[in-house]
Amino acid sequence: MRRIISWIFFGLSLLTLLLVVVIDLYRFVRPPITPLMVIRQLQGQPIIRQWIDADAIAPDMFRAVIASEDAKFCRHHGFDWQAMDTDFERLEEGEGKLRGASTISMQTAKNLFLWPGRTFLRKGLEAPLTVLIEALLPKKRIIEIYLNIIEWGPGIYGVEAASQAAFHHSARTLSRREAAILAAVLPSPLKSSASHPSAYIERRVGIIEARMAGVPFQRQRICGEAQDPLW
Repeated sequence: MRRIISWIFFGLSLLTLLLVVVIDLYRFVRPPITPLMVIRQLQGQPIIRQWIDADAIAPDMFRAVIASEDAKFCRHHGFDWQAMDTDFERLEEGEGKLRGASTISMQTAKNLFLWPGRTFLRKGLEAPLTVLIEALLPKKRIIEIYLNIIEWGPGIYGVEAASQAAFHHSARTLSRREAAILAAVLPSPLKSSASHPSAYIERRVGIIEARMAGVPFQRQRICGEAQDPLW
């Protein structure tokens, strides 16, 4: 029994060390592919993506995605505990499944290493990965990776490919409204269209644009970080 426990501990330690090395590499190296991309490719979808550095992305895209996905991104350390409490309260009241409460850091962890879905198993694996990502990567790099790997439509990954597909120009020149539209479709990228937004998406766009005004932007700083920052 002791030997089994020792082997389990050794395996977990080795896996943790490997993850630390990989995540630390992602400070400088672009993630080559994600599990979701592999899954979608096996389903017959293409992979359309083009990396764009954070410094080149239109500022309103940062405002829009933070306003829509994670208003406390610059203030938390990976988890929005208040939103998570609300999520579990809904579950206890009989809604049947977890509805979200995922921060940008959690979604980055999920997209980099895990599969889609909202099961307790995936959420349980997502938590320690989020801790490692927050510990090893600055906020600017986290949101840069996030914007470059998330699914924005069938076969479309990252904000540059999404902007080209929806608006036929680079994410460098996204307008305020275009950024809000892209942020609005993120919760359901396979069901919603940025190029032909539904009435529901238009309502979300209005809400996001209103919230964007409360997301401060300074070219010199991102989340108070001094190292090569944007916000």
